[in-house]
Amino acid sequence: MKKTAILSLLVFSFLYGSAQIKLPKLISSGMILQRSDTIKVWGWAAASENISLDFNKKKYNTKADKNGNWEIKLMPQQAGGPYEMIFTASNKIVLKDILFGDVWLCSGQSNMELPMGRLIDQYPEAIANANHPQIRQFLVPDEYDFKQKRNDLSSGKWQAANPKTVLDFSAAAYFFALDINKKYHIPIGIINAALGGSPAQAWISESAIEKFPAYYKEAQKFKDDQLIKQIETDDQSLSNAWYKNLNTNDLGIKNNWKANVEDSDWAEMNIPGYWANGSLGKTNGVVWFKKDIIIPKSMIGKPAKLLLGRIVDADSVFINGEFVGATSYQYPPRRYLFNSGVLKEGKNTVTVKLINNSGNGGFVEDKAYQLITGQDTINLKGKWKYKLGAKSVPAPSQTFIRWKPIGLYNAMIAPLEDYKIKGVLWYQGEANTGNAKEYVELMQSLIADWRATWKKPLLPFIYVQLPNFMETKDKPSESNWAELRFQQRALLSVKNTGMAVAIDLGEWNDIHPLNKQDIGKRLALQAAHLVYGDKKTVSSGPTFKSLILNKNKLILSFDNVGDGLVIKSGSALKYFAVAGADKKFVWAKAEIQHNKVLVWSEEIANPVYVRYAWADNPEGANLYNRNGLPTEPFEASIK
Repeated sequence: MKKTAILSLLVFSFLYGSAQIKLPKLISSGMILQRSDTIKVWGWAAASENISLDFNKKKYNTKADKNGNWEIKLMPQQAGGPYEMIFTASNKIVLKDILFGDVWLCSGQSNMELPMGRLIDQYPEAIANANHPQIRQFLVPDEYDFKQKRNDLSSGKWQAANPKTVLDFSAAAYFFALDINKKYHIPIGIINAALGGSPAQAWISESAIEKFPAYYKEAQKFKDDQLIKQIETDDQSLSNAWYKNLNTNDLGIKNNWKANVEDSDWAEMNIPGYWANGSLGKTNGVVWFKKDIIIPKSMIGKPAKLLLGRIVDADSVFINGEFVGATSYQYPPRRYLFNSGVLKEGKNTVTVKLINNSGNGGFVEDKAYQLITGQDTINLKGKWKYKLGAKSVPAPSQTFIRWKPIGLYNAMIAPLEDYKIKGVLWYQGEANTGNAKEYVELMQSLIADWRATWKKPLLPFIYVQLPNFMETKDKPSESNWAELRFQQRALLSVKNTGMAVAIDLGEWNDIHPLNKQDIGKRLALQAAHLVYGDKKTVSSGPTFKSLILNKNKLILSFDNVGDGLVIKSGSALKYFAVAGADKKFVWAKAEIQHNKVLVWSEEIANPVYVRYAWADNPEGANLYNRNGLPTEPFEASIK
């Protein structure tokens, strides 16, 4: 009898449970739907299941096909809401708080992904005041698939911006949405589909990647689940062995250096800095650092915040032997909060266990190193003591499978294709600087691919040009970052694209610059001009137009001069270089005359080529328009 009852229950579940309608993750309460466009809502049910939708005082009816797929199309709606949707079949689904506005797909790598939560100290007021129910984000889970285009996401929900939820919003996208919402008074939806470290080819579909044979071949290779499993197993095994060997030999662990220990034989170095410049030289492994500080009575009994800039690569931090925080890789800012019971009046010891996997280990310069309680701050820069815990060979390299061609498109873009969007915001390129010259072709394919995905041949595509990064150089030189910026500039030949120049918004020592507010603002300026028809707004800095040769001087003309060309800082233009036919560049003099720029060098009698801001980090490039926007980097030549 029991077996019969169980069998009957299974049959009932199969016949009736499977008939329940199901909606994709994007179609959910709190969503923002694209205004002024025919909207499709869709889902799954049993074969031939009847489905009805009650929306805005109208009823819509449809029937699932033989595979259980169904869809309902809604007439274009004006911006506004909130609305409710009631789906009815054998079950009922009620969606609430639906708005119509503009939906922007925000994609790329870590600088688009970087959340407001990483910028708490940069934008405390913006976060505290983030009560914007008309700005909402859907965070697409970071997943990949090499075998097929997925039809839904594994998780995700729409969230309105408030001081808590905004911490998970893409910072660049949030500041963009803030500007657009304020200017046009319409709800703004952000679909955040970005992944740190990802190259452009990971975001292109299989059919579109065929024109790049090497990437297509690589994509086929990773359709093999056993290969992926083997790579992951081998990588994990090698990593575990490396860390096990390090921990086994670490004198700091053996002798409990996190506690207060005798340190008379420890060496000293100035923090921030890298130990490669000292007696340890280029050593990989684990090095322990400690600093004694005096805490006044006024700082006791309060929650504390410890800022340790950025550290290469991983760290564990202790105060008076008590663990206060850890970070496993080099990029995040070190920001550790701890309770009032950790600090004591008088002498306290800060200890950092620093693991360096490869390259130069240490503390990144030009960052904040402070202990803060209330209004009191102790500067932690200066002399620290240090001692080698264990020396090691560099850590084994890892295979980042999630970055391989087509994987992110299939799992993070394809499931979005039926959801109408206003346009795309894109912040990516760092991962492609190793082969910069192919970038324009990759991105032309990606843009065409996504426009085909959404069946919109002129889908707006606005992107951020790479910011300034790495150390400055004394002489003109070749640069992969400059070359990739040049390729990004060439993308403007694709219709309905816009580029936000960012060569003044980066940081020499951080591939993740903190100034995402101005990134968002410049993206919004591009959108105002390109998408919202605001032709009066100056959306761009000066862009190179043409040049002529007059004796030994090049005369450069520009578009987008706005209210006129200007030197932003200093008394002379910087970062112009010229070369003859041999293309050996030297620094040049330059001056503004009647909204043109004259460029020359006494060393080059017959200039042929000119470059502006052509460097990894063109810090100090100072040609702007009077509207406060920088000139894009460029290379040009006499034809």
